[in-house]
Amino acid sequence: MTITQTQALDLWRLALLESVRADAPDLSSRQMAILLTAYLTPPPHTVRGLAQTLNISKPAVTRALDRLGELGLLKRRPDETDRRSVLVQRTVKGSVFLSDFAGQVMEAAQQANAGMGVPLGAVPGAPGSAAAGPSAIPH
Repeated sequence: MTITQTQALDLWRLALLESVRADAPDLSSRQMAILLTAYLTPPPHTVRGLAQTLNISKPAVTRALDRLGELGLLKRRPDETDRRSVLVQRTVKGSVFLSDFAGQVMEAAQQANAGMGVPLGAVPGAPGSAAAGPSAIPH
């Protein structure tokens, strides 16, 4: 399935709407990027490694991990083999949070396909298409 920029952004908008309506923590983009990276890429994860992967500073990762740790979505512990390194670990609560979030994204995709947003898979420029152009974003 090919989607336009507008459709991609509308799907993201609908997913965010589902997320903010849910009774769940409101994460920043940086916190969500760290959480998704920790859960969707193979461990081990370290503060240093996350900073390199996301191209952000170690203090920025540390601040995000402070919040994610408060929420119980990730936890940190010293690396037993290298005491200078801090390992980032997944939690059951974090797995449940992301499972719920995935459901919200799936709901957003269903809404988009049901005509509540820009239809996904619509052929840009085709007669009856909701898209303004090949990948046009409204100004």
